[in-house]
Amino acid sequence: MLEEIQLQQVLPQEIEKRSFEIITEELGNVELDPLQAPIIKRAIHTSADFDYLKNLTFSELAVEQFHTAIKNGACIVTDTQMAKSGINKKELAKYGGEVYCFMSDDDVAEIAKKQGSTRAVASMEKACMLDKPLIFAIGNAPTALVRLYELIDEGKLHPCGIIGVPVGFVNVVEAKELIMRTPVPYIVARGRKGGSNIAAAICNALLYELRDMGK
Repeated sequence: MLEEIQLQQVLPQEIEKRSFEIITEELGNVELDPLQAPIIKRAIHTSADFDYLKNLTFSELAVEQFHTAIKNGACIVTDTQMAKSGINKKELAKYGGEVYCFMSDDDVAEIAKKQGSTRAVASMEKACMLDKPLIFAIGNAPTALVRLYELIDEGKLHPCGIIGVPVGFVNVVEAKELIMRTPVPYIVARGRKGGSNIAAAICNALLYELRDMGK
């Protein structure tokens, strides 16, 4: 049976490169914005899902604004430890940024319990206390996006950008649409798809673009 399966002979260090070549080949004649293309392709690479070609939505000049924020030392706040672990912290540190996730903090759990809210909501409120430029990368909790929308609307939070890609069924679509109504630069995966891996992939794509541009 194995003799009938033709495996590609690819060196371990060439697997990612070959994967992106396959993605480019399968996209065919699809024309992508040069700055958005690496982000879309990395989301596809992470998920093997070409729906991100249509799902990923960018506010005007979003990539440029995210790049500027990173170069100015913006930190990234995520809603899962998985997303935090997946973001290339070494690349971000080159610009003075750090990655935060408050979901496992005892005080966040206590506040969520007292308020009858989710930890994601409480963790967004805790992030407001950081005296740093912030990018939010949300891949799991739509309640985090809803709270971000409220905090922005109340004038309590002024993020540099929001990556809104939570996955799921309850209020996921609606929460993403709320973020797209804010004046904040955004990259949103419209619809139900997303995930912590997609949030981390988008962050890394932004970082690798800056690295490859020598900025």
